[in-house]
Amino acid sequence: MSTSRLVRVSAVVGAGLLFVLGVPGTAAAQAPPQLSGADTAWMLIATALVLLMTPALAFFYGGLVRSKNALNTMMMSVISLGFVGVLWAMFGYSLAFSTGSNWIGDTSNFFLRGVGLDPQGPAALIPQVLFMAFQGTFAIITAALISGAIVERMRFSAYVAFISLWALFVYSPIAHWVWGGGWLAKMGALDFAGGTVVHVNAAVAALVAAIVVGKRTEYPSTSLLPHNVPFTLLGAGLLWFGWFGFNAGSAVAANGIAGLAFVTTMLAPAATLVVWTFLDAIKGGKPTAVGAATAIVVGLVAVTPAAGFIGPMSAIALGGIAAVPSYLVLQWRAKTSLDDSLDVVAAHGVGGTVGALLTGVFAQKALNGVADGVLFGNPGQILVQGTAILAAIVYSGVVSFVLLKLIALVLPLRATTSDEAVGLDIAAHGEEAYLHSDGGGGRSSLSAMEAVPAQRRVDSLVSAPVSK
Repeated sequence: MSTSRLVRVSAVVGAGLLFVLGVPGTAAAQAPPQLSGADTAWMLIATALVLLMTPALAFFYGGLVRSKNALNTMMMSVISLGFVGVLWAMFGYSLAFSTGSNWIGDTSNFFLRGVGLDPQGPAALIPQVLFMAFQGTFAIITAALISGAIVERMRFSAYVAFISLWALFVYSPIAHWVWGGGWLAKMGALDFAGGTVVHVNAAVAALVAAIVVGKRTEYPSTSLLPHNVPFTLLGAGLLWFGWFGFNAGSAVAANGIAGLAFVTTMLAPAATLVVWTFLDAIKGGKPTAVGAATAIVVGLVAVTPAAGFIGPMSAIALGGIAAVPSYLVLQWRAKTSLDDSLDVVAAHGVGGTVGALLTGVFAQKALNGVADGVLFGNPGQILVQGTAILAAIVYSGVVSFVLLKLIALVLPLRATTSDEAVGLDIAAHGEEAYLHSDGGGGRSSLSAMEAVPAQRRVDSLVSAPVSK
C-alpha cells in the first residue's frame, strides 16, 4: 500500500472513530439537536390536559354561586381562553420567555416571530411553538382564577379588560422572574409548576379586586349558598385530572422527573383530603362535599411548586400539612366582611404560600438534581422561597390595584344594584342556566324582569329558545 493511500485510509478511520466517540469539534458534536418524538407526544397531551383545566374551573366555581349567576361565573373562566390566549401568543410569551433582562423579556418574539418548529430556548427537545402553547395554558387559567373573588357583582366588560391587562403586566413579568431566567431564577427560587407564579400571584390579585370592587349587596346578611354542589365536585375531579398535565408536563419531557411529579400530584391532594375530612367532621360534625372539593384543590395548589423536587412520602406530608392553614383561614374569612366569594385567598394564596415554603423544606437534590431543602442540609433554601413569595405578593398587589383604578376611569367596575338583584346571567349575557318545567326561566318572573331595562328584556326574550 502506498504512503499516500495509507494516509487517506488512516484519515477516514480516524474521522470515523472521532464521530463515534463524539469528540468536540466533530460533525456529530455540532449537529443541531433533534426533536424527541416521545417528549413531543407527552407535551401535546399535557398541553391539552392543562387547557381542560379552565373549563373545569368554570364548573368548580359555577357550582358554588347562586343559580342566577351560574353562567356569568362560568363565562368568567371560559372568556380567558380567548382573550388571554390570544394576548399570550401576540405579546405575553415574548415578555415571559425571551432573553430580555432580569425583570422582563424583550420584544424579539412578539407575534411569535422566531417561534418555530426547531427545538430551542427553554424547550430542549420539543418544538418551541409547542412550549409556547403549553405555557399559554398556564397564563389562561391563572387569570381565570381571579374571578372567584369577585363573582356575582363585577361588570363583565371590566373583568375582561382587567384579566387581559393583568396577564401582560403582572403574570408575564413574574413568569419571567422565575421561569424565564430572571432574577428569582438566578437566586435559586424553586417553583416547579407555579406555586408562586400562578397561585400566590392570582390570589393576591383576587384579594385586591375583592377589596376594590367591594362586597356583594347581600353579603354577609343573606345566606349565599352554592346552587349545584355536584358541579363543584365535577370541577374538582376534572381539575385533578388536568393537573397531571400541569405538574408532570412542567418537566417538559417524558422522563423520570415527569413521573415523579405525576406521583406527587396524586398523593398530596389525597393527604389533604384525608386531613380536611377530619377537620370538617370535628368542626361541623359531618364531612361536606364542598369541603372535599376544596381540599382536593388546596392539595393540588400546595404540591404545584414542589411536584418535581420532592419524594412521594414528602408529598403526603406536604399535602396533610397544607390542609390546616387553608382550612383555618377559610373559617376565619367567613366571619369577616371580606367578600372573597369563593375563597381564592384561602385555597390558592395560603395553599400556594405553604406549598412554596415547604418546597424549601422537602426538596431533595438526590431526586431532582437541582437543590436540597432544609431537611436535606440546605436551610437557606427556605429564605429564597420566602423572598420569591414576598416579591410576587408586592408586585402583583401593587400593579393589580393600579390596573383596576385605571380601568375604573373608563369602565364601571361594579354591576348596577338592579343587575345584581336580577342576576348577572341575564344582565350580562341575556341567558339563563336553567329552565323550569313550564319552560320559564328560573329568574325570569315578572317581578325579577321588571328590574331589567326594557331593551335588555326584549333582547333576552328574542335570544331565548322558543318553548311550547
